Amino acid sequence: MDLYQMLRLKGFEPVLRTIADVVDMGVHIINREGLTVIYNRKMAEIEGMAYEDVIGKAIHDIFIFQEESVSTLMEALNKGTVSQNSKQTYFNQLGQEITTINDTYPLYDEDQKIIGAIEIAKDITNLERIIKNNILNKGGTRYTFDSIIGASDIFAEVIEASKRVTRTSSSILIVGETGTGKELFAQSIHNGSSRSSKPFISQNCASLPDSLIESILFGTKKGAFTGSIERPGLFEQAEGGTLLLDEINSLAPPLQAKLLRTLQEKTIRRVGDTKDKKMDVRVIATINEDPIEAIANHHLRKDLYYRLSVVSLFIPPLRDRKEDIPLLAESFITKFNLLFDMAVKKVTPEVQEMFMKYDWPGNVRELEHIIEGAMNLLETGENEIRPAHLPMLFKHKTQTKEQAAEKEPNGGENGPDAFLSLEDYMNKTERLYLKKILDLHNGNVSQSAKALDISRQSLQYRLKKFRIK
Repeated sequence: MDLYQMLRLKGFEPVLRTIADVVDMGVHIINREGLTVIYNRKMAEIEGMAYEDVIGKAIHDIFIFQEESVSTLMEALNKGTVSQNSKQTYFNQLGQEITTINDTYPLYDEDQKIIGAIEIAKDITNLERIIKNNILNKGGTRYTFDSIIGASDIFAEVIEASKRVTRTSSSILIVGETGTGKELFAQSIHNGSSRSSKPFISQNCASLPDSLIESILFGTKKGAFTGSIERPGLFEQAEGGTLLLDEINSLAPPLQAKLLRTLQEKTIRRVGDTKDKKMDVRVIATINEDPIEAIANHHLRKDLYYRLSVVSLFIPPLRDRKEDIPLLAESFITKFNLLFDMAVKKVTPEVQEMFMKYDWPGNVRELEHIIEGAMNLLETGENEIRPAHLPMLFKHKTQTKEQAAEKEPNGGENGPDAFLSLEDYMNKTERLYLKKILDLHNGNVSQSAKALDISRQSLQYRLKKFRIK
């Protein structure tokens, strides 16, 4: 007799289904033919499937298993194999990867013939993803390109360009506001390159005084100054790998000059030493301001900029890629669910609307902190982030902006730009003017730069910054 018929005849089927649905574990039962007869709500949630898409269907018609991984349910059905605490990775119909820890058993009738199999599963998909990222923590890194979240066109271009530069060892300058994820890109480039097995060393140039940072970067020779010892610098420690210099514009001009010489000669000289030492290090530098303005304000040497910007990557601020906010919010909720042992599912549509209207001066980092703060305010049993859970300052900012818009529904005398920040307004105006000048000169960069009374290099930077083609 078929398992499903047996369950129905004995009145067990509705009882078993009810029990399965209240259990906080995935339950999946198949009959002798390998067709699903019981599939509870938790299993549907784990596998991202609808009940009606699985019930009555064969396992291999719905899920894809890796060549080295066979369905534990089918092993129990066909071979009578019992599996306990068995990790299994497979894919649903949407191509989404699922990882579970399973207890799987064959089911027997009175004659000890196998008539089906049952699987009880615990979801570890998100935990497995985090572990995989941490396993790649080579030389002090934990991010790869898989860690970068965003599907907008403007962001996808930067990701694609970053992947291409993993093939070489040229210096890279990453430009972006604070909180946009510059170090995430730097680590991903390192982990995607042939240097991935070598050290990745990161140093924030703004966090240390000039008197210390020189010896930290280049090392010291014993006797160079009172109490000095023989100590390698970060360049030597990063030998064969990558050195990330964060906020390069914070370095004093004399140190920038020494760094330029190091990059050009591919040698380093310890403080107090007279001998140069060869080095093989890829340098990635980041800057949180417009490089041309940094040069004009004497924050960055022009010759160092040219040397560093062999490859320039411009990370867009979150306000320019708001279509990525839902993906980012979902990712942060998953992250803090694991850290806080919570089960928050989403933000409400009202919160989503507030997120989409906000300008995000702190970029992705600010969004992460707001999600974390909101999840700290959820009460037991709540599984959605509502406006009441958001930080007071964030709510005040968004409400103030909405109130201003209500008072002047047409955006005031300057139209929709009346409530832009000064920086956004200036950027928008500059972009429009550059396009106008380029159009007047039929796209000729040299002629346009001459008309604007700026260098060709300066114009090319601005064209790249504003993505003008």
